[in-house]
Amino acid sequence: MTVKRLNGVDAMMLYSETPEIHMHTLKIGILDVSDVEGYDFELFRSVAAARLHALAPLRYQLVDIPLKFHHPMWVQNAEIDLDYHVRRARVAAPGGRRELDQLIGELAGTPLRRDRPLWEMYVAEGLADNRIAIIHKVHHVLADGMASANQLAMAIQPQEPAVGGQLAAALPDSGTPANLLRAAGLDHLRQIRRLPHLMNQTATGVLRVHRKSRQRGRNPDLARNFAPPATFINHVVTPGRRFATAPLALNDVKDTAKHLGVTLNDMVLATAAGALRRLQLRYDGRADAPLIAGVPVSVDPSPQRLVGNEFTYMTPSLPVHVDDPLERVRLTAMSTSIAKENHQLLGPTLIPSWLTYLPPALTPGIFRSQARRVESATVMNLTISNVPGPRQRGFIEGATVDEIYSVGPIVAGSGMNITVWSYVDQLAISVLTDDRTLADPHEATDALIDSFVEIRRAAGLADALTVVETAMPMAPAT
Repeated sequence: MTVKRLNGVDAMMLYSETPEIHMHTLKIGILDVSDVEGYDFELFRSVAAARLHALAPLRYQLVDIPLKFHHPMWVQNAEIDLDYHVRRARVAAPGGRRELDQLIGELAGTPLRRDRPLWEMYVAEGLADNRIAIIHKVHHVLADGMASANQLAMAIQPQEPAVGGQLAAALPDSGTPANLLRAAGLDHLRQIRRLPHLMNQTATGVLRVHRKSRQRGRNPDLARNFAPPATFINHVVTPGRRFATAPLALNDVKDTAKHLGVTLNDMVLATAAGALRRLQLRYDGRADAPLIAGVPVSVDPSPQRLVGNEFTYMTPSLPVHVDDPLERVRLTAMSTSIAKENHQLLGPTLIPSWLTYLPPALTPGIFRSQARRVESATVMNLTISNVPGPRQRGFIEGATVDEIYSVGPIVAGSGMNITVWSYVDQLAISVLTDDRTLADPHEATDALIDSFVEIRRAAGLADALTVVETAMPMAPAT
């Protein structure tokens, strides 16, 4: 048997799941199968089997520790049950982006079973123009954005991948209750020994951030930490999910960022700020205070990492209260610079280290109670992720991977997640909401595209965006 304990961030992803808050992520690949002779679902399953088996994390299954004495552990199964994990789905006619997004939203609204390896894969047929969609639904406890990107890059390479992510061999009796408890006790002793050093690190980091904040002084155009304003996004989240996607040409975004002297991530956040301003004016009737974004930051960007959560959060301010698009870009760049500096001053691994001490017996109940009571965000208004996806176009047995989309979960008190993935020449935008936040999730993708065009226009660049030739037609809000 092979076993591996969840780290603190992994454990939080598991414990924070409730009937309303589903902690799986979605990876969607749109494939052109025009050149695949005799394509059908069984052909896909036969081709996928070896590739899925090579991703050893897809064979991990959770094992609870007796008496909930410590975080669960992973045990690695020998095989994948394709009949259970790889499923067939159908996109409604006429098989466009809107119909695919609707199906994905429906699939996002149901949790994964804990008694199986924590993933499902759906092969969605019925798309126009000889396309299929591969919808990979995987629990966040198994992989964060960077690990998921590495898994996907491995899965879509032209040749069959070698096995990656295999757990190291362990003693034959390592999974017995007595040995699980013994290993948990030794882990707790190590944690106790590390606690004084961690407390000292925390005090030092907090003092550094406080001193730097005093040096900077108060800027009224930036949100105060831990004080996100109330918005239409922030409420008790419902179990239902809605989903929307839209593609941008990556070079358009890079060129705009370069022209304005900011980073690609700054451009993503500034675009989101403009979109959220538009939506707030529509739903709240005002946009008069900066919002706070929760932006995941990887602390282990290794291209070989296929499993686990090695990230923390930055919380930059989003200047939704500013009408001038170029001023929004400037303030966004300033706030992300401050957030990065605070992140380094505090210590990139500090929060993940404290999460190791979450009590397994108590934490899930706290999260369940919070999910049913939290009517407004306490740390951030919404999550916005920007993840570098595969740089090489995927080819699988003659099928071309035309587009890739990804989205993470929405969290308690926040009914929206915006995730942006880059893939070859595309910047793929995904928006996940609950079924209360927006009348149509494509309102958000429309607002994001319009916000980006507004920035380009203000910067003196061409309004017309480069058409992503390989992408499905856009799906504007109805």
